[in-house]
Amino acid sequence: MIGKLIPYPSYRSSSIELFGDVPAHWEVVRLGKIGIFSKGSGGTKEDEISVGVPCVRYGDLYTSYEYVIRNCQSFIAEEKISNYTPIFYGDVLFAGSGETIEEIGKSAVNLIRTEAYCGGDVIIFRPKIGIDAAFSGYAIDCLEGQRQKSLMGRGITVMHIYSRQLKNLRIGLPPLDEQAKMVGYLDEMTHRLSQYEISKGRLVELLEEERRSIINQAVTRGLDSSVMFKLSGIERLGDVPAHWEVCKLKQKVKLNNSTLSETTDPYFEFGYIDIGSVNSGRLSEQPQKLQFYASPSRARRIVENGDTIVSTVRTYLKATWFAENISNIICSTGFAVLTPGKDLSPKFVSYVAQSNAFTDQVMADSVGVAYPAISDTRLGSLFLCIPPLDEQAAIVEHLDKVTVDIDVAIAKARRQIELLQEYRTRLIADVVTGKLDVREAVAQLPEDGGEVELIGDDLSMGRI
Repeated sequence: MIGKLIPYPSYRSSSIELFGDVPAHWEVVRLGKIGIFSKGSGGTKEDEISVGVPCVRYGDLYTSYEYVIRNCQSFIAEEKISNYTPIFYGDVLFAGSGETIEEIGKSAVNLIRTEAYCGGDVIIFRPKIGIDAAFSGYAIDCLEGQRQKSLMGRGITVMHIYSRQLKNLRIGLPPLDEQAKMVGYLDEMTHRLSQYEISKGRLVELLEEERRSIINQAVTRGLDSSVMFKLSGIERLGDVPAHWEVCKLKQKVKLNNSTLSETTDPYFEFGYIDIGSVNSGRLSEQPQKLQFYASPSRARRIVENGDTIVSTVRTYLKATWFAENISNIICSTGFAVLTPGKDLSPKFVSYVAQSNAFTDQVMADSVGVAYPAISDTRLGSLFLCIPPLDEQAAIVEHLDKVTVDIDVAIAKARRQIELLQEYRTRLIADVVTGKLDVREAVAQLPEDGGEVELIGDDLSMGRI
């Protein structure tokens, strides 16, 4: 049980501020003393195929792998392998560049036993001493390892890290048999916690689908089931109330009404909303304050109170947000800004944008393979059905009431997922830096993979 973990019997000073004290029988070593570094090289993203020889790219280290690489996400053809660098079981792979200083040098250990390669901008660390491969993955990319790497990163727009810096990264090194026990414990516990995260993620999906269904019913059929209906003439809308107007989006809504391209002061601070920060009608974090240099070639879209922003990229199709009580906000070009006309309730437009009828049309009219998206022209030609203003107000009032409990449940489930992720991250760091002793606990893990027992307020307080 996680709650039964205790510290080691005795400690000594590591003489390293980030580590503090370490178990008395551990070593603290520099990577440059226990292995060699080299640089990967490789072709381009266009070399990727669906089935072929496993290949790890630096971007995959940020998006597809966490601590260990057991199954590859990218592949290249046999005839391309001469352009790439071979990697072997136990090699630790670092991303040589990245967007943020906090995640620079993101790493994972290769546990693929078959032939595999890596692409360019990957730094390879190959141990020359006996070390448990999975342990090195956990130890090098744990919180303390990430903090060391963030101090090594260099750059302004794009961050970089180099082998000469990574040679000075330090890890705690217990005896080999102890490393194996730590790996066994962490593998089991992270698997169980991940399964719990997955179940919570499925709950979020079900709640969001229920929410969209309720919204879709209200904005396409209205609240009064006794009214007369008519054929809309649009397959995805079906029958609509007879007194509602069927029209194209551009007839009622202005698309991307204003962009920020010129200003008297060329440097300005605006809140910036990116696609990744928007989820199902709710902004998951406050808009990031950024400084931009205004130029026509880098125009950004201005968001005003009463606007709705919707993703035009199929990957983030459900990303919508209703703007209220804001000032000085711009959004990325992966969004379209919908400004309602005079005979539309702004909040009603927001609910329409969250309905299945709307998103299904966007999905059907998106084009492209790697980055499927819908053009502004095509978006403006999508059909919607509009009730009179008083009915729009009634629908908005109804949806505000019936979706609030669902929104609370979604937010609670998402927060639980965040806490589980924080819990797992802290558990790994505390184990591989010697804060907690798993030697007895690993023997007590039930073989049937039972549920994880979280003790008291461990999750909410961030404790193990």
